Amino acid sequence: MHAVTVTEIFLLAMLIIFSLPYLVWRLGRSEYYAPLVVVQIIGGILLGPGVLGAAFPDYYAFVFRPEVVTALNGVAWWAVMMFVWVAGIELDLEEAWKRRRETGVTAGLALLVPLIFGSLAAMILLQIGDGWAGEKGARWQVIVGIGMACAVTALPILVLLMEKLEILREPIGQRILRYASLDDIAIWGVLALILLDWERIGRQAAFLVLFAAFTLAIRWLMVRIPQRDRWYVGLIWLAACGLTADWAGLHYMVGAFLAGAVLDSKWFTLKDMDNFRNTVLLAVMPVFFLSTGLRTQWDVGGIAVFGAAGLLLVAAVSGKLMGIHLAGRILKWEKGEASIIGWLLQTKALIMIIFANILLDKEIITNETFTALLLMAVASTMLTIPVVTPKLKALSALLKKGG
Repeated sequence: MHAVTVTEIFLLAMLIIFSLPYLVWRLGRSEYYAPLVVVQIIGGILLGPGVLGAAFPDYYAFVFRPEVVTALNGVAWWAVMMFVWVAGIELDLEEAWKRRRETGVTAGLALLVPLIFGSLAAMILLQIGDGWAGEKGARWQVIVGIGMACAVTALPILVLLMEKLEILREPIGQRILRYASLDDIAIWGVLALILLDWERIGRQAAFLVLFAAFTLAIRWLMVRIPQRDRWYVGLIWLAACGLTADWAGLHYMVGAFLAGAVLDSKWFTLKDMDNFRNTVLLAVMPVFFLSTGLRTQWDVGGIAVFGAAGLLLVAAVSGKLMGIHLAGRILKWEKGEASIIGWLLQTKALIMIIFANILLDKEIITNETFTALLLMAVASTMLTIPVVTPKLKALSALLKKGG
């Protein structure tokens, strides 16, 4: 009898990863409530140890054996690095600076208020039970980490949702991108602070010095090479930044974001950028969603995890809406404007999941906390389209307003 090889099992896992979520999404016609990316994230949770692994432990152990999981993790690491890198490239800091008062007030309140609400929710979780703080997480790191997870806006998913709503290239869509982009920088800055390792402070200082020097070099090089070479050279730069950031203890995804943030989007055509992001999302990101699902656990009890997810969802959504409404009052926006912007900016999904993965990698949070955050991110994203669509129809004139 033919012995099944690791390659065959890996390809079986890939078949499951790509086929099941797609069939559910297409046959279930879930696009309005759950775009394919959300179904893939949910699929990752269902295929993880908490659901499939608990229901069919032998089958789960056969397909997702350690060698296969190691291979899948390698694909997932590179996939998410490319995704975060492109998100960094798409930041438009020049436009944000031109409208710095409006952008600064809105982005600041959109980040600060849900951060406070999320931190309070984290304090409640730590007060009422054990099992939420990781072994290597100081209390302040757990609280700020969970709080920031509640404040995150998923910029790449926000782009996809605004494309679906047909407002991405409209003035209001560009405004929302500015706010989300500025918050993206703050989020990665706070993450670097949380991950600051005094035992590796020398390495981290060396990384920042080297990164600054090589940034000047890569920017000098990029404008002097043909456009067709920039993507390839950019990927070399991405791998180098991810490697050195991880060596310094800042995590490879911090390096990936910085690698993109220092490159100008004008060096790449808009069409190529969209095609690259969509290709990564289509071809390799489903593996990241699956590897994320493999990390979900319910050891503190399913009800407790769902309860924590509900608490975090309330903190994240209410905090984001309150922050945006405060900005609207300060900037004298029209009635209904803050509600649309707030609901779009509360979208979580990818970036929050990436953020939570890093906290889990560094043992700042536990698998149970990670699971609660993952459920919160899925629910947050699923709320966006159903809530925003009728609001846009009622206030269609806002589509043309540039701020």
